[in-house]
Amino acid sequence: MTKLNIVILAAGKGTRMYSEKPKVLHALAGKPLVQHVLDCASALKPQQICVVYGHGGEAVPNAMQQYAAKFVVQEPQLGTGHAVQQAMPHLSDDGDTLVLYGDVPLIQHSTLHQMQQVGGGLVLLTVNLSNPTGYGRIVRNDQGDVQCIVEEKDATPEQREINEVNTGILLAPTQMLRGWLSKLRNNNSQREYYLTDIVGMAVQQGVAVHTVQPAHEWEIHGINSKAQLTVLERTWQLVEAGRLLVHGVTLADAARIDVRGKLSCGCDVEIDVGCIFEGEVSLGNNVRVGAYCVIKNSRIAADTDIAPYSHIDSCEVGANCHIGPYARLRPGTKLHDKVHIGNFVEIKNSEIAADSKANHLSYIGDSTVGKRVNIGAGTITCNYDGANKHRTIIEDDVFIGSDTQLVAPVTVGKGATIGAGSTITRNAPEDELTLSRGRQLTVAGWKRPIKKK
Repeated sequence: MTKLNIVILAAGKGTRMYSEKPKVLHALAGKPLVQHVLDCASALKPQQICVVYGHGGEAVPNAMQQYAAKFVVQEPQLGTGHAVQQAMPHLSDDGDTLVLYGDVPLIQHSTLHQMQQVGGGLVLLTVNLSNPTGYGRIVRNDQGDVQCIVEEKDATPEQREINEVNTGILLAPTQMLRGWLSKLRNNNSQREYYLTDIVGMAVQQGVAVHTVQPAHEWEIHGINSKAQLTVLERTWQLVEAGRLLVHGVTLADAARIDVRGKLSCGCDVEIDVGCIFEGEVSLGNNVRVGAYCVIKNSRIAADTDIAPYSHIDSCEVGANCHIGPYARLRPGTKLHDKVHIGNFVEIKNSEIAADSKANHLSYIGDSTVGKRVNIGAGTITCNYDGANKHRTIIEDDVFIGSDTQLVAPVTVGKGATIGAGSTITRNAPEDELTLSRGRQLTVAGWKRPIKKK
């Protein structure tokens, strides 16, 4: 296949966003607009990606450091043609150059691949819109050949009736593109150098001008305001919901789910309303996710039930577990099979073995918990001494009574029982009852204070 350069135009200020943040760094589906474009561009395996940035200083290159792209500043901003000119010194003449836009985040790999397959000449991505307002129009001759692109501000009333519009995305032989860009002039109402003017130059030289249309109109929608961002967010979430439904996932309401990353699901997965999935999330067969749960970068094994309002972040949850409601599993948590984590229980950086449970109002941090352990309500592992974290070890078959504090580092031996209300500061031996309580007393004659009027 022909060698490929990709130029991503990302210099716009986004005045209508009413934000100090560069427009292309606003998020859609959990990641910046320009990151969507970079991911799609990277999938084409080009020899060079060049991002042209401007407003916001170094914010765009700083935010996208993970990509092997060349970042080039456009200052001042004098139009799309001027922007591409800034990238040309960094591109080799062999092969083609694809021009994308950092504020058009949902362009699909399949559409760009289709443009590559056309071969030869200039390739434009166009689309027919019922309301073409705001877009440059594709002007064709009587034989249907593309003659030029006319921006709406410069179009005649007749040209404004054309429904086929330019998306701005194009593919051109790099050497030809370099020559066309050198001839651009700014004799238009905006006094800018329009990239679209190269179409007329190609026609004059007898270079074939091809057009490709995307499979979905939403692929070419750009973002210029928070309102447009919201609309495209919902559009994409409905696309994601449709994908899940096609693969057999049961959604209580397809309009009330947010996938901000990649969600993979097994058979017979059920997801209630208001759930948010971030990063890489995997749900095994027969997993049920209750309403308003937030799950991020986690793997949930088969037959696990996650009750409403639970938060799970960077965790591994085994099969046949029951989580929540109102549970919080923090990074570094690993639950083995058949573990129960109940309401208002928080687990952090801990491993809990099979058949153990903490059903109420507990904090388990920096701990290793064995099999068949019962952790009573209100139990806390005191893992932080004000400077360092320490680990608590609870071995198999331990029973910990309610309202217990385990002051790490401490080990509770296999089969031990901890009496309710204890503060454990030393290791508890195996198979013994250990407790730590003050002496109970009754104060005779004591009267409860009465509120003064």
